[in-house]
This record gives sequence, structure tokens and C-alpha cells, in this order.
Amino acid sequence: MGIAERKQRQREEIRTGILDAAWHLVHEEGWAALSIRKIAEAIEYSVPVVYDHFENKDAIIAEFNKKGFQLLENQLRNARQQHTDAEQQLEAIGRAYWDFAFQHKQYYQLMFSLGIPTCESARKIPEVGECMDVIRCTIEHIIKQNGNGVADPFLKFQAFQSMIHGLVSINIIGPANNEELNRLVLQDLISGFIKGCKA
Repeated sequence: MGIAERKQRQREEIRTGILDAAWHLVHEEGWAALSIRKIAEAIEYSVPVVYDHFENKDAIIAEFNKKGFQLLENQLRNARQQHTDAEQQLEAIGRAYWDFAFQHKQYYQLMFSLGIPTCESARKIPEVGECMDVIRCTIEHIIKQNGNGVADPFLKFQAFQSMIHGLVSINIIGPANNEELNRLVLQDLISGFIKGCKA
């Protein structure tokens, strides 16, 4: 291995160490406590070393945002692939979305800014649109296969996203509710939404 390759590998290892330390801090103290100084202390490097890899804290947050939406997209795509019928696909997507939110709470809270200070640039990453396309395309398919020429796919997508996100948000930042009841509410919301797409 040449000098250039060794330096590149070392740089990547430091970058990975920074992200690992940041994620550990988030788990231990929450997003609000995350700082460049704390990350530097955790990896036992100077603050300038962290800044050499990330412009600021927002750049680190953007990296986690990107990963979060990649994880959610994979989970939604995997759920959709389990079915061939678009309506069943959307039901599976809704359940997968719910599961992701509670399996990856730190990611979800960051991705959708639930009480977390984030920068606007972190919301403009391509992974956000790619993830949401999984939901949007499935809704468009339901509308088309039912010959509904009145429904606006974009408005329906916004309604679906608001509905699912609202239910998740109530439960993720509020007191824990009955899981079985939440599942029934989720299923009722999705079923009602699908009927609206077919009207």
C-alpha cells in the first residue's frame, strides 16, 4: 500500500471515528448536547481535526440525516416488495414506516426535526426525495389502477405523509400508548386513505 492510499485510509478511519463518537454522544446525551468539542474529546483528537473532516456540527447532522433516509427507504422498499397489489403495498409501507420510527427513534427525531435543532441544508439531501418517492409512486399506482381522474397524487401523498407522521409524532414524543390500539388506528387510517384514493 502506497503513502497516498495509507493517508486516505487513515482519513476515512478518522471520519468514521468522528461519526461513531457523535452517534454515541447522541445516544448518551441527546441531539441537543452534540458539539464539536465533545466529539473531539471522545476521539481524543483536537477540535481542528474534526473541522478538517466536517465543516461544522450541521455537516455531521446532515450525514446522519442522509443515513436515516437511506435506512427508511430500504425498509419501505423491502416492505413494498413483499406484495404485488398496490393497496397491500401501501399498507405494508405504512407499517414499515411505523416500525422504523420506533426502531430508530434517534434517526426519526432528527429526520423530521422533532424537537431537534437542525439546519435547513440537512433537509435538502437527495435521499429525502428518493425515500418519499417509494410512498408517492405507490399512491400514484393505486389512483391509476382505480381510474380516479379527480384525485391529485401530490395532495394524496401529502395527506398520507401527514397522517402517518402525525400518528408517529404523537406517540414518539408523548406518553407511551397501547401498542395494539396504535396498530389498529394505523390500519384504520391507511384503509380509509386507500378508499379515498379509489373514490
